[in-house]
Amino acid sequence: MTAVVVPRRTGRQLVAHLARRAIAMEIGVWQSLHRFLFRRPRVPAGAVAFTYHRAVLPLIVTFIVLSVLELVVVDLVVHRWPVVRVPLLVLGIWGVTWMLGFLAALVTRPHSVGPDGIHARYSTDVDVALPWSAITAVTRRLDTRAEKAPRLTRDAAGAVTLHLWMQDRTNVDVELDQPVSVRLPEGTTTVHRIGLFADDPAAFLAAVRQHC
Repeated sequence: MTAVVVPRRTGRQLVAHLARRAIAMEIGVWQSLHRFLFRRPRVPAGAVAFTYHRAVLPLIVTFIVLSVLELVVVDLVVHRWPVVRVPLLVLGIWGVTWMLGFLAALVTRPHSVGPDGIHARYSTDVDVALPWSAITAVTRRLDTRAEKAPRLTRDAAGAVTLHLWMQDRTNVDVELDQPVSVRLPEGTTTVHRIGLFADDPAAFLAAVRQHC
């Protein structure tokens, strides 16, 4: 498989893209925190949710704890200099909040299987609605990412696969009968297959069989 080449942007286009990306991520963080606090996961009515964040949960929690400790230590060191303390305190709190929001995004935006089809997700970046009419097969298949392979790859026949890597792995393949347009941070593309990671792939496939 080869990587799908994303069209190169001019300097101005790149700056605009990064600005839009930063704004979207910031909005996504706060929306995710709101959903988490009010227990409103993004799951369609009648669908069953399937998490994918358990593998990275210890790592994210470790980063959050270390960031909080760092925030306290730095505040103790610079508390005599308000001009330095206040900006560092604001920046530190924002950093901790951002990581909490990232974790909340993973938790509140799970994959789902329901009457209308499958929703494949990754945080606030990817949300792909796959109707049953577009799906050929859903199989359990472990795929390990080699040498930081990209999210989009193309096989010899020209079919594009979207890999929703989690800890460099996917364990469920969704083969499509017809290509689906997918909106990604790097742009909109058409994919023919999606590899995703589910914490409980057996339960995921059992839910799929109830609708197929």
